[in-house]
Amino acid sequence: MHVPGHWRRREVMALLGTAAAGPALAQFRVEVTGVGLTQLPIAIAPFKGEADLPQKLAGIVQNDLERSGQFRAVDAGAAAGLDETSRPDLAPWRQKSADSLVVGSATRLADGRYDVRFRLWDVVRGQSLAADGFVVVAADLRLAAHRVSDMIYEKLTGEKGVFSTRIAYVTKAGPRYNLWVADCDGENAQSALSSAESIISPAWAASGRQLAYVSFESRKPVVYVHDVASGGRRLIANFRGSNSAPAWSPDGRTLAVTLTRDGGSQLYTIASSGGEPRRLTQSAGIDTEPVYSADGSTIYFVSDRGGAPQIYRMPASGGQPQRVTFTGTYNISPALSPDNRWLAYISRINGAFKLQVMEIASGNAQSVTDTTADESPSFAPNGRLIIYATRQGGTEALMTTTLDGKIKARLPGKGGDIREPDWGPFQR
Repeated sequence: MHVPGHWRRREVMALLGTAAAGPALAQFRVEVTGVGLTQLPIAIAPFKGEADLPQKLAGIVQNDLERSGQFRAVDAGAAAGLDETSRPDLAPWRQKSADSLVVGSATRLADGRYDVRFRLWDVVRGQSLAADGFVVVAADLRLAAHRVSDMIYEKLTGEKGVFSTRIAYVTKAGPRYNLWVADCDGENAQSALSSAESIISPAWAASGRQLAYVSFESRKPVVYVHDVASGGRRLIANFRGSNSAPAWSPDGRTLAVTLTRDGGSQLYTIASSGGEPRRLTQSAGIDTEPVYSADGSTIYFVSDRGGAPQIYRMPASGGQPQRVTFTGTYNISPALSPDNRWLAYISRINGAFKLQVMEIASGNAQSVTDTTADESPSFAPNGRLIIYATRQGGTEALMTTTLDGKIKARLPGKGGDIREPDWGPFQR
């Protein structure tokens, strides 16, 4: 269904008669399309005891670190039997040019939970860099592995890891739409909502506890806020006409939305508890797809006030908009990095929809994909990766990419037509 006054790559394709759906490939693949200059060589030994587990922890950690673009895996075949208590002979790892070695174990406790432990070795200096452990239920073994990845990533890069964060995305399979919440590697997807009508524009609150989205179940676009843990939801915007494109303020108190209640698609803010909206823009054109800067001071949005869709910004309280994108005649779907340094967006270039990454200060933008049907970019909470939806090899795909486009990973997704990913915040 076309969303009135709301540019979306998929709706544009549908109008042009070029949309197609295919089954998702439930597979994980890291595609290195270039070599990062600072990739750290790391060996991750099989965790002692993981052969008996439903989840292979070392493989999850390795996939996490490779997908980040910051690490290169070194074969750990000779490491069988090592765990976090071992004092390994590091000479073989030095010969393999590994800088670091990860060892660990997973032990089933009497109450059925698992004690997951790991140690990170500096192979060059022969020192233990970090060691920790978690006691988890079987269902949280993947989460434990992601936490191990986060700790290794932070220890070796000095930045916070994002592997225990979550993503939301929408699928259409047959006549049904599903809103999914999954681990950020695409695994462990749980359905938050299933509907016979369209679900679009999922957006995480900074707390990580709520999602806003647009549902067409009342035969027109209406904005809801959904509590992820309980499954409860509340109606936020159901005004005359179309209610769409929700975006959270960083403090979680306000949503920016696109409404047509007063004629034409314009931007408004509304309390996240509901209430009367406040109009922000007054243009003869269409204003939509708002997104807040990380400090909450600025809203970026899409407008055709200049004749074609471009990205603008204005103070979050309203005011005179400034145009941000000047390359190309069709730029939509802005996403901001948490440090406000980078703007990701979708540009239509010679009929192809391509993910662009722009340095805001300089205005320099580059295309970072070789696909032609990209949509819905969203930054990881550490700003180092972007998730987006696209078509690859004739099927719908969820992808992550480094900001330079050199290292991409295809994530497993639920079957069907995959769309509109949004990367959630750090877990609190």
